[in-house]
Amino acid sequence: MRFTFIAKHRGIWPVSWLCGALGVSRSGFHAWLVRAPSARARSDIEVGRKVRASFTLSDRTYGARRVWRDVLADGVDCGLHRIERLMRQQGLRARPRRRGLPKDHGGKSVVAANVLDRQFVADAPNQKWVADFTYIWTAQGWLYVAAVIDLFSRRVAGWSMSATMPAQLVADAMMMAIWRRGKPDALLHHSDQGSQYTSEQFQRLMQDNGVTCSMSRSGNCWDNAAMESFFSSLKTERVRKKVYQSRDQARADVFDYIERFYNPTRRHSTLGYLSPIDFERQAGVA
Repeated sequence: MRFTFIAKHRGIWPVSWLCGALGVSRSGFHAWLVRAPSARARSDIEVGRKVRASFTLSDRTYGARRVWRDVLADGVDCGLHRIERLMRQQGLRARPRRRGLPKDHGGKSVVAANVLDRQFVADAPNQKWVADFTYIWTAQGWLYVAAVIDLFSRRVAGWSMSATMPAQLVADAMMMAIWRRGKPDALLHHSDQGSQYTSEQFQRLMQDNGVTCSMSRSGNCWDNAAMESFFSSLKTERVRKKVYQSRDQARADVFDYIERFYNPTRRHSTLGYLSPIDFERQAGVA
């Protein structure tokens, strides 16, 4: 590494100064310059290319563990520490999430009890769905994004986007999920107590499709943590670095994140670092 440093900076300072400062001989440095790279060094170059490719394809969002899974899937047998080293050497660092944990409190819903009770695991598809909506700023104003996630595979089963946030916004996301997944039996749907979810329109939709309603306590995001985690990923990995000139531009980018990255490609730690679609295929339900 000292020789590499000298080679990189010899155009700035004399080689003799650099060798003296780092405690190596000039003859050793010049011999290193003409020496053929070792097998390990050649392997690091090849694996390093795969590391960078994985990091780039993830839109620079993957940390070492997800990159490592991509490299293993590509047929390279290596350890996590090697991937961490190669990422450091190339300056590859995933965008960090915002920290700061909200308080765990809140009152019960008068519309529906918290039936889910933070049990964010399902044994099969279409047993437990969680839902919520968020907002994204554009130069034309806010874009509201609603989504429904199947807890079995963490797949986004339905979504909708609108310039306003009426009950129709969340109803459209629910209808997409039902259309995609088929009318489910014995389904539990969990959301917060927002007026869109407590509205007569949405509650009638639930009843018509035989869906059991579950709601978080008031002001308690922990009761719907799986949904909050998805929106956190969306904003950290895609939205936060963007400046959208129009709602249509934001719509296209959110669509790309959900349908071209998150569902088919993004490795999910809860699923053993498989993507939601790959997890369903492995379970034989895709």
